[in-house]
Amino acid sequence: MSVKIENVLCSSYAEKAGVLKDDILVSINGNEIFDVLDYRFYIQSRKLTLTLLRDGQTISTNIRKGDEFADIGLEFKTYLMDKQHSCKNKCIFCFVDQMPKGMRDTLYFKDDDSRMSFLFGNYITLTGLCEREVQRIMDMHISPVNISVHTMNPELRVKMMKNPNAGKVLGILDRLSEQGIEMNTQLVLCPGINDGDELRFSLEELSKLYPSVKSIAAVPVGLTKFRDGLYPLRTYTKEEAAQVIDIIDEFNAHFSWFNEGKILAYASDEFYLIAERPLPDGDYYGEYSQLDNGVGMCTLLKEEFMSALDEAPEKEVNRRLTLATGYAAYNLLSELCAKAQAKFKGLGINVVKIKNEFFGDTVTVAGLVTGTDFKAQLENTDLGEVVLIPRVSLRNEGDKFLDDITVEELSEALKVPVIPVENDGYKLLETIIDGGV
Repeated sequence: MSVKIENVLCSSYAEKAGVLKDDILVSINGNEIFDVLDYRFYIQSRKLTLTLLRDGQTISTNIRKGDEFADIGLEFKTYLMDKQHSCKNKCIFCFVDQMPKGMRDTLYFKDDDSRMSFLFGNYITLTGLCEREVQRIMDMHISPVNISVHTMNPELRVKMMKNPNAGKVLGILDRLSEQGIEMNTQLVLCPGINDGDELRFSLEELSKLYPSVKSIAAVPVGLTKFRDGLYPLRTYTKEEAAQVIDIIDEFNAHFSWFNEGKILAYASDEFYLIAERPLPDGDYYGEYSQLDNGVGMCTLLKEEFMSALDEAPEKEVNRRLTLATGYAAYNLLSELCAKAQAKFKGLGINVVKIKNEFFGDTVTVAGLVTGTDFKAQLENTDLGEVVLIPRVSLRNEGDKFLDDITVEELSEALKVPVIPVENDGYKLLETIIDGGV
């Protein structure tokens, strides 16, 4: 394969070497270039030989760099230099299949791309990997790789993912482990399907790949109200969520005994909230390697906020504001805001929990609250000087909610500034005290 060059940066190494826009990049130092991973890996050298196609003719040019890690100045049509790979599975719990019609096209794309795992931490199922990609991960020692396992039972994995290849590819885990590739794994648990004894089995099988398997996250299936015609699933009860936590605790107790106190498996914060159990403290989560899966997120936010609160000098803060969030984080944020109000005279915070009418009340996380629900449940009320919302409710660009309402449109509707806040305790306290206006 080869890749068309869309632009050559002025005064770059590539321009000085005579590379032109519309040249076709074939190889670097004899290594064929398929996409961004090949490109980024093979330009890491002081001496480069680029093989190009220009007007049907093969040419070569040499580049010498002062710094082996410096870029050479080529730009391509897409960041990946290729089309993003879509998912080949039809998982019984797929959240994309539960989206209503009429939303922006990007929300219906099912990502299962190993390059996105390396570049952005996305999780892959392994079913979309060709042999060349598996070998490349090992050759380049791409690490860590984030993998959606769901179950280590091959037959059950086929049933859950509706892909006849889903069980066979579990063998890739062994191959990656043999090459020392680190893996963060996740299990999306569905009541009565891959929990209970199946969960115990998956934990034991994954633990055999330690230390290559760095962590295992168990997260509950997310269900919206748009499930007509889909596989019959339900949410976890309080008792069932508690059982998941107990199974993971029992596994960790045994695993830690033989591995110097190491914790390998974690239940996501949602399980603790559903079970109405206190969250572990920060030491339990170690390096917080599964934050993006909602593992330890509440604990880290609380510890950061309390640290920031302890460090902040007492002062008078004559300010009233509203902090709006989903049901899951409401109790924690109410607790933190109460502590802030106790310390800062004149500070008034109204913490509002937003019910997810858009996707259904079984969806409680802040990241899936839409602009429509924020607007409907906050308008025509006294919101104070500013409204703070979770940054995770917005797309990556930070401008739109899932339903395409913009932050500016919400601000206009509520008649006060709407300020997105990162999931960071220090930034949250700073914004509460004097940010946003």
